[in-house]
Amino acid sequence: MKIYLVGFMGCGKTTIGKRLSARCGFSFIDTDTLFETAHTCTINRYFEQYSEKKFREEEQKILYQTQFMDNAVVAVGGGTPCYQDNMQWMLSNGVTVYIKMPAMALYHRLSDSKTQRPLLSALSDQDMKTAIEKLLTNRETIYNQANIIISGIDFDMEKLVKQLLRSK
Repeated sequence: MKIYLVGFMGCGKTTIGKRLSARCGFSFIDTDTLFETAHTCTINRYFEQYSEKKFREEEQKILYQTQFMDNAVVAVGGGTPCYQDNMQWMLSNGVTVYIKMPAMALYHRLSDSKTQRPLLSALSDQDMKTAIEKLLTNRETIYNQANIIISGIDFDMEKLVKQLLRSK
């Protein structure tokens, strides 16, 4: 079984993914980490040197590498499902879980780490709030296609595991 965790940056994909993989005895994969290892630079630096378009093309190649991994929890970048056919691809290759959070909660989580987020790093606080709201609104249609939708605010591991067992 392969479980793809999707959702906006800062929603908890990595934290929940590590806990879920330990709970299920699966391996944990973070596509952002795979990307940075493969390209020997941070995603921020890659954005600066190339472009978001080039990043999204390379990001898709990293995503496709997970196809042959079994018993894995895969946390993907916040924008990954929204480009090319990535969400449909994940739906065809595993179970997708959307970790849903409201824009204001995401803003509070991201405000201390915005320098590490290429889409937010140069924004003022007000512009960051607006950008999160706009991006989330644009992406939510894609995220909502996930097999399972859970709350990132009051996350319940046992509830998620039960839903995953039913989706097998």
